[in-house]
Amino acid sequence: MLTLSIILGLIVALVLYVISLYNGLVDKRARTEEAWSGIEVQLKRRHNLIPNLIETVKGYASHEQATLETVISARNTAMQAGQTTTNSTAQAETMLSGALRQLFALAEDYPDLKANSNFLDLQGQLKELEDQIQMARRFYNGSVRELNIMVDSFPSNLVATRFSFTKFEFFELDEAEASEVKKVPSVKF
Repeated sequence: MLTLSIILGLIVALVLYVISLYNGLVDKRARTEEAWSGIEVQLKRRHNLIPNLIETVKGYASHEQATLETVISARNTAMQAGQTTTNSTAQAETMLSGALRQLFALAEDYPDLKANSNFLDLQGQLKELEDQIQMARRFYNGSVRELNIMVDSFPSNLVATRFSFTKFEFFELDEAEASEVKKVPSVKF
């Protein structure tokens, strides 16, 4: 009778442990999905800001049509990629960031554009959005790391496999953007 109680107690403890692991996996998956949603919100805000920026630049640099078309094309690609995988979204957003850098480099050639308060306001908003995207990306990648560790670690990997929990992709910078971020600015007097 005593051994039956011990065996029954061990089975109940094991079931409770499996339930705890399952709930932990569900929690981490939900946090990761929430973090991805945060990235999508910031990217959508950036996508919505770009047409205003293009219109402002058009007034001053209308003959720079190729640069403007590159930004518009990159924006459209990024908006479509947001509906597919994390990797394709990251690649499309990297292309958009490069096109925006070209657009802002254009402003250096047009002093009137550079001094335009509308352009400066949009540029400031875009910079703020880029910072928020970077924070959202870090939060997402941290959530992905926690979920992926739990999916790979023993014994939670047994529960993850049984209930079809899968690893998520990190939202990574492409090599060109990563090297751009790592550059140290040079200061000359």
